[in-house]
Amino acid sequence: MAQYDKYVLNRLLDTYESSLLSIGGNRRTVHIEFRFTKRTIPGYFDESSSEYEKIHFCMETLEEKQLACICWKGKKEGHIIEKVRLNPGNLEEAYAYVRRVPKKDMAFCHCQLLEDYIGKESAPVCRAFAEYLLERLKEHKSVKEFVELEDEAATKRLLDTIEAIEGNTQQLYIREFSILHFQDSKALEKMEGRVAHVFRKFKENCEGAAFDEILAEYGIYRTPNYVYLKGDVTISVGDEKINVSALKQGLGISGEDIGRIRLCGMSGVKKVMTIENLTTYFRWQEEGCLCIYLGGYHNGLRRLLLQEIYAHCPVAEYCHFGDIDAGGFEIYRDLCNKTGIPFRMYRMDLKTLKAYENYGRPLTENDRKRLQGMCGWEEVREVALYMLEHDVKLEQECVKG
Repeated sequence: MAQYDKYVLNRLLDTYESSLLSIGGNRRTVHIEFRFTKRTIPGYFDESSSEYEKIHFCMETLEEKQLACICWKGKKEGHIIEKVRLNPGNLEEAYAYVRRVPKKDMAFCHCQLLEDYIGKESAPVCRAFAEYLLERLKEHKSVKEFVELEDEAATKRLLDTIEAIEGNTQQLYIREFSILHFQDSKALEKMEGRVAHVFRKFKENCEGAAFDEILAEYGIYRTPNYVYLKGDVTISVGDEKINVSALKQGLGISGEDIGRIRLCGMSGVKKVMTIENLTTYFRWQEEGCLCIYLGGYHNGLRRLLLQEIYAHCPVAEYCHFGDIDAGGFEIYRDLCNKTGIPFRMYRMDLKTLKAYENYGRPLTENDRKRLQGMCGWEEVREVALYMLEHDVKLEQECVKG
């Protein structure tokens, strides 16, 4: 027999938990009811089946156990059920009948769990996330965007994962990190969506970042991490020296080797250009320019390299060339803020956008939201307002250097 009794009782409890009654916030007499309609319980209105009798039996069982009462249409008992009303005096028994934990109990357990993460000074994203969840739960608001109250273990696993990412101090591949912390090489990848969502929401300047870019900031990589550079510079590794200018497309240096190299012979460098996309990097050829491929957001390794270059060439011109979109502007600002180097945008202005507008693409709703928040940035205000007004953004590859 279909468990119509548990189905209806669960729907009643759902309504109860969504109401002010569940938190004692409603002083008026409010009835929690489940109305019988073709949409809510179609089997009851199917004249070709025997579900009608089964449903009557199940509802009468709930009434006998004093968990709910039946409201008959036209007050004709035993005829047609109009609705079923929850008995608020037997809530404990109702939850037991459907083997369900009350939402307020699950919220209480989550609050106790979250308290353990509030003081995590070394993990600011984890702390901010825990504080947000705790505040919403105490205000009886939904946290379904991030966690399920029914699965406290999954919430703890998510918090532990974020804390572990923030606390990582060595260069690791994603699957190495997963083995180290979860004894499962694919555990982190399975949590990719939820982990990325938390970082985008609670880490500063991270809203548009891809999952791999977020992890790279903490030294965790899906594949070997390389920095590409070309131009008039010599790299020394121990006693060995490599003249990068002898290679037309420059050199890729593994992240593991960044700390071992030293730069020299940079007297001919007049400009340092960071480039967001690989195609543009390969096409770039300019005398006296040291060109570096960032591959989206820079991370700690690229930051160290840029700061060493700046120490050698403090009077060079520093430029960033990226997409004319919200992500490109965020990368530029993040680059300036985290390196302390006075970069300026290269060909990311309104004049360039207008010149190549025929190659542009329409904005998404997320683009619009992010651009609206950038209209207060002096360096991008003019182009951001134009993009919003004309519904356009432009990829870097469309622009000739």
